[in-house]
Amino acid sequence: MKVTPYEHSSETKKKQVEQMFDNISGNYDFLNRSLSFGIDVLWRKKMMRELKGIEINKLLDIATGTADVAIAARKLKPGSIIGVDISEGMLAVGRVKVAKKGLNELIQLQRGDSENLPFEDNSFDAITVAFGVRNFEHLSKGLDEMQRVLKPGGKVVILEFSRPRIFPIRQLYDFYFRYFCPWWGKVVSKDNAAYRYLYESVSAFPEGDQFLSIAEKSGFKQLNAQRVTFGIVSLYTGIK
Repeated sequence: MKVTPYEHSSETKKKQVEQMFDNISGNYDFLNRSLSFGIDVLWRKKMMRELKGIEINKLLDIATGTADVAIAARKLKPGSIIGVDISEGMLAVGRVKVAKKGLNELIQLQRGDSENLPFEDNSFDAITVAFGVRNFEHLSKGLDEMQRVLKPGGKVVILEFSRPRIFPIRQLYDFYFRYFCPWWGKVVSKDNAAYRYLYESVSAFPEGDQFLSIAEKSGFKQLNAQRVTFGIVSLYTGIK
């Protein structure tokens, strides 16, 4: 079942996702921090630990949004970081953050489609994606593109929401994501659909072993899934 942000729209999922993030871009960082109680910062640090000790000349951050992961990746001391996203609204916020931190020479943000990346084969030593893969219109195509632009031996690190399995965490999670997040998202961003879509897209996403199976078909090896914070998110890693 394909889940889209605006159920009555005739636009493609990709176009709807772009519109949704453009709509909420100004409030996205505040919503992220408030809805996750700041734990999203720790999740990104965990992503960076997966890449620690790897020599990275070029790093690609897909679905970079407001550039939080790209900015966090500076601690890995890569030669350069490129962040791509389909939402110009999110990128505009990200560019301001990058400039304020004096990282313009290290981090380049550009509009790009995750399913048709504007880069040559074997271009990057590492790829990161945080909370972006469930928004791909065609998941397999997005993973194929990651595999194509990653250098042989390069590593991909993907952070994505998943569904807790433990009582009562699962029940609390379902209530929080299904009812509170859409209400708070509507109050802050004025977009009625964005945080309803969050719950629905997480529920429909092929998490865990299902996701690893799809990634394996795209050519990734040494795949691993790690459930984090009671299974609220999962951290996926793989090697080309």
